[in-house]
Amino acid sequence: MKFQLVINMERFSTETDMRQLERDILEMVQVADDGGFEIVWAAEHHALELTIAPNPFQQLTWWAAHTNRIHLGTAVVVAAYWHPIRLAGEAALCDLYSGGRLHLGLGSGAYQREFDRMVPGLPQNEAYKHMHEMLPVLKELWKGDYEHSGEFWQFPRATSVPKPLQDPHPPIWVAARAPITYDWAVQNECNIMSWALTRPFSEVETYMQRFEDALAKAPEKRRPIFSTMRYVCVVDREENVDIPLNATVEQTGRFENLFKNLGGVEQGFAEGIDLETLKSRDEFDSESMVENLIFGTPDTVIKKLKRYEDLGVDQFTYNSSYGLNIDSQKKSLRMFVDEVMPAFI
Repeated sequence: MKFQLVINMERFSTETDMRQLERDILEMVQVADDGGFEIVWAAEHHALELTIAPNPFQQLTWWAAHTNRIHLGTAVVVAAYWHPIRLAGEAALCDLYSGGRLHLGLGSGAYQREFDRMVPGLPQNEAYKHMHEMLPVLKELWKGDYEHSGEFWQFPRATSVPKPLQDPHPPIWVAARAPITYDWAVQNECNIMSWALTRPFSEVETYMQRFEDALAKAPEKRRPIFSTMRYVCVVDREENVDIPLNATVEQTGRFENLFKNLGGVEQGFAEGIDLETLKSRDEFDSESMVENLIFGTPDTVIKKLKRYEDLGVDQFTYNSSYGLNIDSQKKSLRMFVDEVMPAFI
């Protein structure tokens, strides 16, 4: 099993200096590069200090200039926020600047609050249609001249300038949860990103079964890469898991706010909602979080990750950014490289 890293610039108050934050994140990307991670991912979000990523290609180009071998991915570009010609060109340019290291993650988006501002009137649960129209258009633009008349975009003949360095194009990844998305991804030869949030391991097993079911329906298609993500923190003593646990609880409240428009956002800072109202749900129980997430000493983390390897997960995605303080993030990542990854070589 190989490893990926999700890392975001995130702030929770104006006391965090943006310049220092950028340097800290780059340092962690370099640790991942030197340590043997396969891919590092940058998100796309707008007007939110929780994830400072208005254009993931800018971040990836910056990281490419300061790394040597690690692949660089978007997790994910939100299809409804882009015009196909612009997305094709920016992705191809990033692939060129990175020496052919781009992986393009394409998705339908997560936060209704963002849709209300970026594409007013579009319900988040309808945005997958933009992704379905976008993907074949990108592939045609990367080939050469192409004109398009679709439901969401129409344009006369044009092509991507530049063309991607990778032939025929960078690997495509899709964030998948529903069975229909797995079917679509396999049919279109897209790699899979999955995320069980704070839910039990059985959720990961469900996603793997959906993946296998989709493969069975399309025996003529190649087997894509299946990845799954969890929050991770390696600690030197088990009692220190309270540090990532408390960060996760705070972050969960902010996510619930943004997913469902349950609270306010002031100057880009999202308010957390009262999780007391959610405690009846197992995924918000502290003991369940410690069990389900990849928190613990190196030995504990290895034991947890072996379940993913045994299940058949191709690449595990280490999510470092969930409100955890930067010193804990750095310490955890270095311990993961030095003491956890050797168990999976």
